[in-house]
Amino acid sequence: MLKKFSFISFSVSNLKQSIAFYRDLLGLEKIGEMPLWFGTMHRMGFGDSFVKIIDPNESLPAVTQGLDQALGFRYLTFQVTNINEVCEDCEKAGIPFDITKRELMPGVTIAMVQDPDGNVVEFVQRA
Repeated sequence: MLKKFSFISFSVSNLKQSIAFYRDLLGLEKIGEMPLWFGTMHRMGFGDSFVKIIDPNESLPAVTQGLDQALGFRYLTFQVTNINEVCEDCEKAGIPFDITKRELMPGVTIAMVQDPDGNVVEFVQRA
């Protein structure tokens, strides 16, 4: 039985915009880079988890279609302790929201935004 989930990897269309979103806006720490046969992986840390952003050598087709428009992975979740600040920072940066900040159930507040490639990113704060 698995104990925890520790990383996710995805390819991006514009590395500079993705690094600005995940590192500069959301505060993930860039841990390092590693060359792969199909591009370069940029490892970003968040708590004891990692986001691996891949800058592909060749342009790839975009298949991101939002929460309810396609099969496959639909969103990435970050558990945060400062959802108000995170949402304010996203608003100031002009990041599109799929779901504005709301209480999902007592003690659980969520918001969902889109990264530069349209991938949905969820923030969850538990009281």
